[in-house]
Amino acid sequence: MTQICLNVDDITVTYNNGHTAIHDASFHLSGGTICALVGVNGSGKSTLFKSIMGMVKPTRGRVTFNDMSVNQALKQNIIAYVPQTEDVDWDFPVLVSDVVMMGRYGHMSFLRIASKEDKKQVDIALERVNMLDFKHRQIGELSGGQKKRVFLARALAQQGRVLLLDEPFTGVDVKTENAIIDLLKTLRAEGHLILVSTHNLGSVPEFCDQVVLINQTVLAFGPTETTFTPQNLMTTFGGALRYLSLSGDKLHEDEDPRKVSILTDDERAAIFYGEGKHDSPHQDLLVNHVENEQKRPK
Repeated sequence: MTQICLNVDDITVTYNNGHTAIHDASFHLSGGTICALVGVNGSGKSTLFKSIMGMVKPTRGRVTFNDMSVNQALKQNIIAYVPQTEDVDWDFPVLVSDVVMMGRYGHMSFLRIASKEDKKQVDIALERVNMLDFKHRQIGELSGGQKKRVFLARALAQQGRVLLLDEPFTGVDVKTENAIIDLLKTLRAEGHLILVSTHNLGSVPEFCDQVVLINQTVLAFGPTETTFTPQNLMTTFGGALRYLSLSGDKLHEDEDPRKVSILTDDERAAIFYGEGKHDSPHQDLLVNHVENEQKRPK
């Protein structure tokens, strides 16, 4: 099977009210990747997701999957989406298995009659999120973390090769967060392309190999170890990010002399060793990226 690639090429999205949510945004991802989409609230993350899913059409630029348009990719069930919140009447009597079966609708005829294969894929998806024993439970009876797993299972049942997750760790406990991260790592090993919007800065280096930093445009993109730096984060978040630097001979119980830098936006903090607010070894990366973008012909 050909490796899936996501290409976001110089897209700008301007809504009917004249507001430009994102402009000149570009990045490229390949299968076998978990990429974090990081930015302050209102930075354009949701608009970028909507562009990738075909919910809004870019005013300029384009989004493609290999050589396919977004519409072609959707028809082939390539894109699966896990939203941050669900517009669901939790009192409505619907079973967990029914919710996950919604992920199979794209594989069914217009009558939406589930086949043996559809039912099999629902069970496989529920088993992968450790929720198979809950398949006959009402969705409204579940905890917040369990509901999140069910909606992730719905995306898995779709069998899409591109998985978009919007704030998957919001409102879940540590056990659920770790379970989701472990599953995403497995999906990466299977060749999936995974884009995760998150404010959970502290977990990004743990499971993401690529990072996109966004604030109305893509400010920096690349491998986590060279892109997810204090300087880039401070530039991306501006005053919305708090910075704390710890140093001193008695900072550690061992003889590690490195300074500790902590960046947080009130969720899980990102901790950096040996880097201060202005002395990141990669501090020129973002500046060079911005300068290059400004020189590009429009």
